[in-house]
Amino acid sequence: MFHFSGTPFLETDRLTIRRLCMDDTQRAFDHWLSDERISDHRVSAANKSVAETTMRMEKIVRGYDSKEFCYWGIELKDGGKLIGEIDLYDFHPSTGNCEVSYTIGYDWWNMGYGTEALKAVVEFAFIHMKVHKISAAHNTDNPASGRIMEKAGMKQEGVIRHMIRNAKNQYKDCAVYGLLREEYLIQRV
Repeated sequence: MFHFSGTPFLETDRLTIRRLCMDDTQRAFDHWLSDERISDHRVSAANKSVAETTMRMEKIVRGYDSKEFCYWGIELKDGGKLIGEIDLYDFHPSTGNCEVSYTIGYDWWNMGYGTEALKAVVEFAFIHMKVHKISAAHNTDNPASGRIMEKAGMKQEGVIRHMIRNAKNQYKDCAVYGLLREEYLIQRV
């Protein structure tokens, strides 16, 4: 059984992982949601206007009314730049399993921020929410995302062919990763 507590403030050495707010709209648009290099690895197309991002942000902010909603912005402690987002979703009460996804703005790729954020959210999920298993997937043409998952302790479980179709109408194969709570607790010692 999950122990939902909404989207609490999380912190790492270099990051503040916090709720998004409407004031973040322009930065989210500028830093990742309008970037074609990033949307190529996501199911949704790049936002063409700030108005699109505003509608998306309104939906996220409304989501915070539910304790079952876990969606964070990733912000640098040094300078306060909003560089990405991370969320837990698809909670299955019968199994105790859920999924995680994340996006880091292109200017901050390969700096370890994705790994740092994912580790913090994984810890929150296993320790505070009592999640049984966390799964994630990445396009096979984005191996850097798989390295983030591996550094957070996840193991590749397989590849699903044509798992998603992106905004360019291209099918993408995805590598699927998972981590069990019992594995996490052993790794943590």
